[in-house]
Amino acid sequence: MKTLVTGGTGFTGSHLTRRLLDEGHDVHVIDASPGLFHDELAQRGARIELGTIEDRGFCRRALERAEPEVVFHLAAAFRQLNVPERFYWNVNVEGTRHLAEAAADVGVRRFVYCSTQGVHGHIDEPPGDETSPIAPEDYYQQTKYEGERVVQRLVRDRDLNAVTLRPTAIYGPGDPARFLMLYRMCRRGTFHMFGDGQTTYHPVYIDNLVDGFLAAAGASDHKGRTYIVADERYYTLNELVQHVGASMGTPVRIRHWPFWPLYGTATCCETLCRPVRVTPPLFRRRVDWFRQVRAFRIDRAREELGYQPRVGIERGLEQTARWYRDHGYI
Repeated sequence: MKTLVTGGTGFTGSHLTRRLLDEGHDVHVIDASPGLFHDELAQRGARIELGTIEDRGFCRRALERAEPEVVFHLAAAFRQLNVPERFYWNVNVEGTRHLAEAAADVGVRRFVYCSTQGVHGHIDEPPGDETSPIAPEDYYQQTKYEGERVVQRLVRDRDLNAVTLRPTAIYGPGDPARFLMLYRMCRRGTFHMFGDGQTTYHPVYIDNLVDGFLAAAGASDHKGRTYIVADERYYTLNELVQHVGASMGTPVRIRHWPFWPLYGTATCCETLCRPVRVTPPLFRRRVDWFRQVRAFRIDRAREELGYQPRVGIERGLEQTARWYRDHGYI
């Protein structure tokens, strides 16, 4: 089938693009800038077009050129620091509007929007699911949810055949950021845990997430539905740290420290750095990792999409560790 992938040269998008190419699909990628995997994907046959989804005309022209049956919308402003909040709105909300409206105009068969588990914020009554309260805790998460609302309005008003996926914490080979700090801290043999380490964390291995994207694209019904896409189970932070250490063959000793002094320090760092537009060495969004509960059921994705996570935590972490070693990150 003909497909269009936004954000297709980044970490998550490149894995989806590779799978689509491997399965023989026609793949058109649009991205704001060349990602780490631009050259590799172009050599493998993806047609890559650079441009921003903030540009309504670019979105329309790209869809007219690609003539896709399925659009996978992964592009997003994600965790950029020292940019105005308007940047997140322009990309995550208005950019989604531009792309989804163009998709409705050209009559795509399926529009798959990638949101985030973060729209639920802290889960007070774990495990959560798609009906858990919407409680984003930062502007990125808020704008991703506003993007969801844009898609839902077009489902209602323009009969756009769209579904929304909310991935949990994505990790896997090719990711130079999300889990790297965790691996480096565990490699030392001592991990400094702020809090009791009983906070839950729900990963999704990149291959499992790509399975979820393809399942969402392949299902012909369930228009307008939203799905949590995650691995089979969630883990306490203590468990996760031990699994990461084991993936590198490193026994890890966990030392526990109070959480709130760290949070206060992060708040001070942000306050001092903001006026001079310097990236703070420590910020609240990062230290919230020790506090926020992330734990979900994936029953809806199983039952309606046939989603089944195939890669478990041991294999996923080992493959990620191997990629980090092979590329000199650890």
